[in-house]
Amino acid sequence: MVEKYSMIIIYFGILIFLGYRASKRVKSMSDFVVGGKSLSFWVAAFSAQATGESAWLLLGLTGMGAMLGFSTYWVVVGELFGVGVAWFFMANRFKRLTDKYDSITVIDYMGSRFKSKTNVLRLVSSIALSIFVLIYISAQIDATGSAFESFLDWDYHTGAVVGFLVVATYCIAGGFLAAAWTDMFQGAMMLVCLMLLPAVAYLSLSNSGSIYDGLYAIEPGLVSIWGAGGFTLMNVAVVAGMMLIGLGFLGSPQVFARLIAIRSEDQINRGKWVAMLFTLLVDFSAVSIGVLGRYIFTTQGVEPDTVLGNGAQNVLSELVEFTFPPLIVGLYIAAVLSAIMSTVSSLLVMAAGSVTHDLYAKIVNPDLTDSQAARLCRIITIVFAILSLGLAITVSIASPERTIFWFVIFGWAGIAATFCPMMLMSLFWTRFTERAAIASMVAGFSMTMICKFVIQDMESIGPIFVALETMPPSFLSALIVGYIVTILWPDDELAAQYQADLDSIGHGLSGIEVRQIESVVNN
Repeated sequence: MVEKYSMIIIYFGILIFLGYRASKRVKSMSDFVVGGKSLSFWVAAFSAQATGESAWLLLGLTGMGAMLGFSTYWVVVGELFGVGVAWFFMANRFKRLTDKYDSITVIDYMGSRFKSKTNVLRLVSSIALSIFVLIYISAQIDATGSAFESFLDWDYHTGAVVGFLVVATYCIAGGFLAAAWTDMFQGAMMLVCLMLLPAVAYLSLSNSGSIYDGLYAIEPGLVSIWGAGGFTLMNVAVVAGMMLIGLGFLGSPQVFARLIAIRSEDQINRGKWVAMLFTLLVDFSAVSIGVLGRYIFTTQGVEPDTVLGNGAQNVLSELVEFTFPPLIVGLYIAAVLSAIMSTVSSLLVMAAGSVTHDLYAKIVNPDLTDSQAARLCRIITIVFAILSLGLAITVSIASPERTIFWFVIFGWAGIAATFCPMMLMSLFWTRFTERAAIASMVAGFSMTMICKFVIQDMESIGPIFVALETMPPSFLSALIVGYIVTILWPDDELAAQYQADLDSIGHGLSGIEVRQIESVVNN
């Protein structure tokens, strides 16, 4: 036990040190919210992906792999698709536009993109973001309590509070830079630990060659890419729900904040390969951990929940204890906490920056100085952290049967359905209007709630929507509403202005191509 605690203390010490170092660089609002736009491609890519993965990866996705088997690998396909579209097709244009508009938040970009003359867009987006950020952060704090409980036999609430205090401390001190630097460190830990565990566990098995046959004997559906029962409507819905989790990378503010903060477009062109490789390795490894755990710890007729906890979300801790000595177990506790805290820190800074910059500074007090804004950001960070902790504890009492995977995915889906369709259309459709953007966000936000709390409870179609989860129907609804409103109420003047903005940044050309064209013209 001493070895476990030693590793955790070292880990927490590194986080606090990075937060202290980052605090020395926070002099303005821009420093606190986007780190002065100074991130390298390594930091930006690791930070973006660590933020996007969170607790659902190490506890939720590993558990899902144990529950469903090979069909869970569809999550890997969906995540790669989402990350690839975001970094290869959206990132360059978004970076050029945010630099042109001098934006420091996603909502800031939206206001400039639509030449907003009222505050409706800022209000709607900030309120929707704040609500789902609270849900998302509370899910991460919930996972912190579960991690301490399963690894160290702590009381759930004690673990949740300890994790909350550590992440709140370095966020309040160092803001975005602290979040980004710690994400780099924590993402590296996640990557190494996730790749190492299934490899060592596999090599330690005396009968590793019979894993496929063993899984088939436990439950034939475990080795089917469509799950138990094969190709059925319900299984197709489950697979679609897992694949479309990757849609959340197509414009979620906590991920795209890293693209605003990255140093240059050249850094994006390097970072996209890092982001893709990181996603492939950690997601594939996480599912493999679950599959191996199901093979090792269960037998035919034994439900995984009875051995591996609710939703099999203890499979990681069980496999670590089975494979490694106590000192290495402590490293894995730190890796789980890394996945959680990297997301919490990013969300806290983003939410505080949005409320301070997009609401207070833009609507209430336009004369707010940089130093005052940075101080207010810290205060709002504390408020969001406390509210999230309260919500996490409330949910733990009200819903003891919840699973980390779907609790986190609900928050992720809400943010994605509200912002990602709007972001896609705002970047690539010149005719897209402010009214349509507002309608799209309202539709995505509302449909997420309706799907979760109304449609999923219907006897006729409810089971299909439970399998799909809230992301696909909410995302599609937001796209359709945004398209219809744009067609019905066009704004030709705005379209012309956005086309001029695109012309000024070279349309979809890279920075190198733009410089080459300028050189030819000048000569």
